[in-house]
Amino acid sequence: MQFSEQWLRSWVNPALNSDELAHLLTMAGLEVEENEAAAPAFSDVFVAEVLSVTKHPDADRLNVCSVNVGEAEPLQIVCGAPNVAAGLTVPCARIGAVLPGNFKIKKAKVRGIESSGMLCSGDEMGIASDIDGLYVLPSDAPVGMSIREYLALDDRLLTLKLTPNRTDCLSIRGIAREVAALTKSSLSPVVIETAAMSTDAAIAVALNAEAACPRYAGRLIQGINQAATTPDWMKQRLERSGIRSISAIVDITNYVLLELGQPMHAFDAAKLSGGVQVRFAKAGESITLLNEKELMLTDDLLVIADDHEVLALAGIMGGLASSVTESTQDIFLESAFFAPEVIAGKARRFGFSSDSSHRFERGIDFGNVREALERATQLVVEICGGQVGPVTEQLTTLPARLPVALRVSRVAKVLGISLPAAEIMAMLQGLGLACELSADVITVTPPSYRFDIEIEEDLIEEVARVFGYDNIPVSPSLARMSMLPQAGDRRSKNVLKSILASRNYQETISYAFVEEKWETDFAANSAPIRLMNPIASQMSVMRSTLIGGLVAGLQHNLNRKQDRVRLFEVARVFQGVAAHQQPERIAALAWGHRFAEQWGVAKERVDFYDIKADVEALLAPRVAQYRRVNHPALHPGRSAEVVLDGEVIGVLGEVHPQWVQSYGLAFAPVVFELSVAALTQVAKLQAEPIAKFQIVRRDLALLMDESLAVGTLLLAFESLKLPIISSVEVFDVYRGKGLPDGKKSLAFKIMLQDTLKTLTDEEIDIAVAKLLQKAEECGAILRA
Repeated sequence: MQFSEQWLRSWVNPALNSDELAHLLTMAGLEVEENEAAAPAFSDVFVAEVLSVTKHPDADRLNVCSVNVGEAEPLQIVCGAPNVAAGLTVPCARIGAVLPGNFKIKKAKVRGIESSGMLCSGDEMGIASDIDGLYVLPSDAPVGMSIREYLALDDRLLTLKLTPNRTDCLSIRGIAREVAALTKSSLSPVVIETAAMSTDAAIAVALNAEAACPRYAGRLIQGINQAATTPDWMKQRLERSGIRSISAIVDITNYVLLELGQPMHAFDAAKLSGGVQVRFAKAGESITLLNEKELMLTDDLLVIADDHEVLALAGIMGGLASSVTESTQDIFLESAFFAPEVIAGKARRFGFSSDSSHRFERGIDFGNVREALERATQLVVEICGGQVGPVTEQLTTLPARLPVALRVSRVAKVLGISLPAAEIMAMLQGLGLACELSADVITVTPPSYRFDIEIEEDLIEEVARVFGYDNIPVSPSLARMSMLPQAGDRRSKNVLKSILASRNYQETISYAFVEEKWETDFAANSAPIRLMNPIASQMSVMRSTLIGGLVAGLQHNLNRKQDRVRLFEVARVFQGVAAHQQPERIAALAWGHRFAEQWGVAKERVDFYDIKADVEALLAPRVAQYRRVNHPALHPGRSAEVVLDGEVIGVLGEVHPQWVQSYGLAFAPVVFELSVAALTQVAKLQAEPIAKFQIVRRDLALLMDESLAVGTLLLAFESLKLPIISSVEVFDVYRGKGLPDGKKSLAFKIMLQDTLKTLTDEEIDIAVAKLLQKAEECGAILRA
């Protein structure tokens, strides 16, 4: 909400400057988003009267004016404005004045005629004006007075960014009430007098939707002068609140909206047929609103209607057919309370919003309905005249304002400060809250304008706001510190993150809500968990894999010309509603060159074995097995599942060529996705003596079918559990000339060592023979 600081200070005027006032409001939870001047800086511009105007002898479009600026002698000023005329009251910049843009006024000759100043337009002073030419002031403006003082241009415009629960501060009265409580200043509200009735004419009101509209009041005012102009003071306050002046009646309803927070509407009484009724719309009804938007209505829309047609969308916007025009003589003023849940979201359904709906859908002060009607009547009579009829009001069951108990001891515990009960009560009473003290408990009954106070914590927050967050002392926490036991067979997720970070990966965090297409492509999941109310159409399901988010992260980086991308994420996936079906996964993606561009290393793309090395670094010191797998996200011939202790803990491989093309990638990224639970379990460290004896190496070249996986052989060798064999590794693969079709040759490096003695040739030969026997059982023979 934007408002004029000077308007606020007419209600409450604390001894604070603009910046201090803005800080006070922000620290009290009413964030001041903007604090700007109502007009740019300029000097030496005064109210002046044009005494006479004569044509310039040497210029058709210039006039020589005699101008009274409150000095002993009038000034001679050359002016080219099209609307200059004798008798006008206008701003005049005297010699020495500095206008916006550092434009300095000096004595000059214009086509041979001396000019001692400049008559100003609104643009030249940096203020808005609908007039093409000089800024025309009222005829009673005091000549010689500073224009800044006369137009209150030293005002500041404050814009509050309010949370939805603080509707009470969507008005000058609400903000003033807060400032008065926070600064202990006196509040000077406007005096609202009950209008004296001068006619018995009235329009009947009927409530046919009592729960949706428990209070509705209206009044007929006859014989108004619709040609009356809105006073300058009201126009100024409206414009500085971001509302354009339209006509006197419309301006008055907008003014009461800003001043008291009560949305109002005026109907042209001559266009009403019978009484006014509040009801839900009927199927097939339609209305053309004031914004000229024609709507077909549904039965969940609350409307204001007469005996013939729908007049307005209740709490949102009036209809064009019953609107006030220049020919209007009689008006019916409406002031009502509509249930927030009935109005909420209806305006957005039709693609627009209004000041009224913004307030009604959050909840307005239902105790302010009659008072606002009297205030609007008061202004109508002052500005437009007219005969005032009686108030027609229908009242049913209003929302209950239930008392809330506040424990003084609880305030001390939550805020960390000890405040006397009397001081707490004074703070709450300053906000307009009715309080009663009994022992340690203050019973608070919220007023009709505080919908946000429902529980004890709400009251504690009020105490903190009024006391001042800045005034709550900061003290070190007092607690017993002790080291927590840490299991030797567990490690944290941070360790996993550190491993990947050290291998040049960057962590990414993505939404758990994803596109349904990702689930279909990367998980073949045709029945993902759907969100009932997604925050966006492309975030409609819960992810069951992290790969989609990593591919999206890759696309984001490629769109920003990155040529080497390493991303990882640690997060939950959702494979069912139950908690045990929401496991944590760690996934990573690598794309681009193996190393950053440099002169000493040739450019090579990252491949399956690079990311397999990263997986092994996460698993170390444990060793996993890798088996070929068909995974919907991965290349069928360049992917594997990771098996640890006989359990599949994840997959790794290149992204499937179909998705590489579908997602617009130049070539395939390599990814892995593993179970976090499996990686955080580690074997307890055990010390082993360093062998003092020489290690022995033997090489074996084995011939086998192409279908025999090396992992099968390694598992078989490991199952022998030969104590003197420290490792068995593949160091060469051969296919081609000299080998039968369908065969391959694998060369194994066998490392043997005994920590207690030097191995003999016999012991070595026995161990190698056992390895060969196990290889033959698997279908591999020693290559001749």
